[in-house]
Amino acid sequence: MAKHNETGREGESEAESFLKKKEYNILHRNWHYHHYELDIVAEKDGEVVVVEVKTRSEDYLLSPEDAIDNRKIRRIVAAADAYVRLFNIDAPVRFDVINVIKKGSGYDMDHIEDAFYAPVN
Repeated sequence: MAKHNETGREGESEAESFLKKKEYNILHRNWHYHHYELDIVAEKDGEVVVVEVKTRSEDYLLSPEDAIDNRKIRRIVAAADAYVRLFNIDAPVRFDVINVIKKGSGYDMDHIEDAFYAPVN
């Protein structure tokens, strides 16, 4: 497995643990359906929370949140739409981002709730 893929999986595991400690119920991790993918789908307080995890090493130039452009947002929203339709979910959906920065043998995490909204077309 490529180093960046391994780092990404480690970051997702750390983000999942972080969310569990904050009493989120993890519904799916690395959910795939056709060409859609969601990093983490969780539930808390009656909301479906779609979490995009961005993991970087501390010396990486581009900040994790800068890697989420409008195209990526549209793909995440489309995937979330497919998810709620497939599982027949009737609950509000929130989009969060967790930035995971690998520092030495540990991680720094920044949880951004309501990081973006579904674009209106």
